[in-house]
Amino acid sequence: MLVPVILAGGVGSRLWPLSRDQYPKQYIPMLDSHQSLLQLTIARLQGLSGLHSPILLCNEDHRFLVAEQLRQVKVKDPAIMLEPLPRNTAPAIALAALVAHREDEDAVLLVCPADHLIASEELFQEAIGVGLEQANQGKLVTFGIVPTRPETGYGYVKGDKGSKAPGSDWFDVDQFVEKPEVDTARKYLDRGEYYWNSGIFMVRAATLIDELATHAPGILEVCVEAHDSITQDLDFKRIDPAIFQRCESESIDYAVMEKTDNAVVVPLATPWNDLGAWDAIWNACEQDADGNACSGDVILTDSKDSYVRSESRLVACVGLENLVVIETADSVLVANKDKVQDVKKIVTELNAMERTETVNHTQVYRPWGSYESIVNAPRFQVKRIIVNPGAALSLQLHHHRAEHWIVVKGRAQVTRDDEVFQLNEDESTYISIGMKHRLENPGKIPLELIEVQTGSYLGEDDIVRFDDQYGRSHPV
Repeated sequence: MLVPVILAGGVGSRLWPLSRDQYPKQYIPMLDSHQSLLQLTIARLQGLSGLHSPILLCNEDHRFLVAEQLRQVKVKDPAIMLEPLPRNTAPAIALAALVAHREDEDAVLLVCPADHLIASEELFQEAIGVGLEQANQGKLVTFGIVPTRPETGYGYVKGDKGSKAPGSDWFDVDQFVEKPEVDTARKYLDRGEYYWNSGIFMVRAATLIDELATHAPGILEVCVEAHDSITQDLDFKRIDPAIFQRCESESIDYAVMEKTDNAVVVPLATPWNDLGAWDAIWNACEQDADGNACSGDVILTDSKDSYVRSESRLVACVGLENLVVIETADSVLVANKDKVQDVKKIVTELNAMERTETVNHTQVYRPWGSYESIVNAPRFQVKRIIVNPGAALSLQLHHHRAEHWIVVKGRAQVTRDDEVFQLNEDESTYISIGMKHRLENPGKIPLELIEVQTGSYLGEDDIVRFDDQYGRSHPV
């Protein structure tokens, strides 16, 4: 049984303003594809022999977003594990190993970050076949990307060329090395025995548990206790936060891979990108004769080696060179392409100022659909609300605001205190302060309406819930 373990935590702060706390890069179509990076990760696994439903680890706040994206690509029976707080990759993978091992003692894990771009699915799957043979023999298999340039942004894996058996496509791991200086990276490229550390690896669940017991017993001990605490909540597996908090925060590389003498590397010669910053996005996009790449409604003239992305309006640029320009509905980033690693400093500063632009976009996703803030002013706010077919908001009330709903598409079922009725297109209703209410979509197409809020306080935390089909008790 081959069990994909997809690591979908993280925020991707270097890809702000597109990637945000509540809608990070792995759930966004970053490369003008209709599929998110998570969905592309799922797609490249299809066709592998003996493939089991995936185990996916994500932030609790993203649970409904994950479930919806998996539903869209028809993933059946995924195990969605909710990390109550970040503890790096070793604890996350340890939990996945324990879950898979309980179901099948011979389970093999294929661990994949959710935010990578791999150009050749054929070469990727061929490498997986080589790795599977080694994993079944008790090896810890890492996949090393054959480098094409002296990259300083990645760690490296050195293969022991003397360990290569005739006709084999793998090497024993000689060592893992940290991100090098450029001169060292050039030497790595020339020597031909160093590979970019992809963060993708394979191992039998039982083997990994044994390796953790040897090299990271503290992590394994807490994870066993956390595994035993797992409870099922709708489609999600919840982990006791008090237990998980005691776990050390370590990467799987540091906890196990760099310490074991049982690791092998399988070279993977395909264009690959971890899409960690805007220069990586530019590099992954098709570029014009002047080295420019654009996305969205963009006009670009007399410019070169630049990346310009528009999400909500026309962006016109003249005379750019080596710049990144990213426009969203509420923020614009302009950066030198050589400085995009420092975008996270902007995010840190915005967080210190308690600005909301790092948390949500103007369009916010909920398990029932989404809402978009169109106008936000003192004492009133206008939102565009979309409710998916068959979905329903919670039965709730507000202490500080009234709401006026106008249906513009579809059909709504409305609860107001003890009254239940339907609204069609071009019809409206009013919800007064303190009135219990619920909005539902009984139809087969998305329900779209305009909501006008008025009152002394319009924050999302002014919600008292009485009933919610998604098990939420707090405002989001």
